[in-house]
Amino acid sequence: MIYKLKLITSMLIFGTIGIFVNYIDLPSGFIAFVRGAIGAVCLILFSLASRSAISKAEIKSNFWLLVISGAAIGFNWIFLFESYKYAGVPIGTLCYYMAPVFIIVASPFLLKERFTLKKLFSIILSLGGMVFVSGIIGGELPEGDIAIGIVFGLSAALLYASVILMNKKLKDI
Repeated sequence: MIYKLKLITSMLIFGTIGIFVNYIDLPSGFIAFVRGAIGAVCLILFSLASRSAISKAEIKSNFWLLVISGAAIGFNWIFLFESYKYAGVPIGTLCYYMAPVFIIVASPFLLKERFTLKKLFSIILSLGGMVFVSGIIGGELPEGDIAIGIVFGLSAALLYASVILMNKKLKDI
């Protein structure tokens, strides 16, 4: 039961971030920085409280991948928050949820995974859902702020996908 409560809590926190960011009148970069700083402090405190040592050797052997991955997640947040500001939370979130599609497309090249018909079908369904929800079928392409927000949202999704792919390459950490 405690695991379900933790999952629900984490989903509530993640699922409401767009609402909070929309009402914070600060630059997205600053919000992402504060979010990262709070996360770092929490991780350090958790590490100290659980008496689990951070292996300097593991960090050293993965240093550049961790740095690039950390930068990618930071820019991911900035782009996601900008997407919310330009296009709204629903459109920004919808674009952000294209990250799994990017992973499926990239994984045969970067992770040497098989590209199956099931994966192709999943991509087609995802893109089809995006088309139906986007309103493109109504005849008009998004313009202005909404188009900018879509570009920010898809950029955030691409960065998030890159973080996941990079983290699969981490060794012993």
